[in-house]
Formats: sequence, structure tokens, C-alpha cells
Amino acid sequence: MKEVRIEMGKGRLELKRIENKINRQVTFAKRRNGLLKKAYELSVLCDAEVALIIFSTRGKLYDFSSTSSMLKTLERYEKCSFGPPEQRKPAKEDLQEQSSYQEYMRLKERYDALKQLERQESKVFKLIIHLGELSLKFYCFKFSGITMVRKLTP
Repeated sequence: MKEVRIEMGKGRLELKRIENKINRQVTFAKRRNGLLKKAYELSVLCDAEVALIIFSTRGKLYDFSSTSSMLKTLERYEKCSFGPPEQRKPAKEDLQEQSSYQEYMRLKERYDALKQLERQESKVFKLIIHLGELSLKFYCFKFSGITMVRKLTP
């Protein structure tokens, strides 16, 4: 069994197999979820194509793919890693597709931001109209109150 020392923010951590079965399972679950979350964040923040495959000791599969098809990402990996040297470079179509997707995502983000701004402006506009109506009602009420006072006094 290999022991590895890792330096972390809180000090040195000796990395070795956790002997207690329950502790090992809890650690696996927490770290698996953290790794899946990091894979998702990497794909969103950096617009990267990410595929993650995890098998538990019992053989249960946990996976994440930032694209709609894990298979497509694995095929792309296979081409880049094991194919002939001319296939290892991304194909022009793949680059164009990736560029188109990135452009789509940028446009979608701008569209969503504009829609949100439009909704906010609409709310502000409605609030201004409502405040104007309230102000008008207040002045009408105030004016009618003054008129009534004058009528009562001889």
C-alpha cells in the first residue's frame, strides 16, 4: 500500500486508505459529490467539455457529462488519445461546432440578461405609474378636504 503526503491549507495530511468501512463510505460519498460539483462548475465557468466517470467499490456508476452525450465526449477523447496522429488534432468540424456552441451560449446569456432587465424595467415602470396614481389620489383627497372645510366655515 502506498502512502502519500499531501500539503493542504490546514497542514500536512497523510493520504492512505481509510480502514473503517463506514468512515470510508462517508468520505467516498462526500468527495464524490464534491468532485461532481467541481466538474459541473468547470464546465459552466470555463465553457469546457467535461466528462467524469466514477465507480464505487461495489461497482456502482456515477457519471457527469457537460454535453448531452457522454458517448460523444468519450469518442472525442478516444480519437485524441489513441487515434493516428492526424486524427488526434481536433477536426475542423469539431472546432466549428464548438465555436458555434460557444457563440450560442454567449448569445443566450445576453438574451437572458436583456429579458431580466426588461422585467426589472417593467416592474419599475409599473411602480412609477402606481406612485403617480397614489400621488394624484392624495392631491384629489387633499383638495376635496380643503373644499369641505371652506364649505363648513361661514
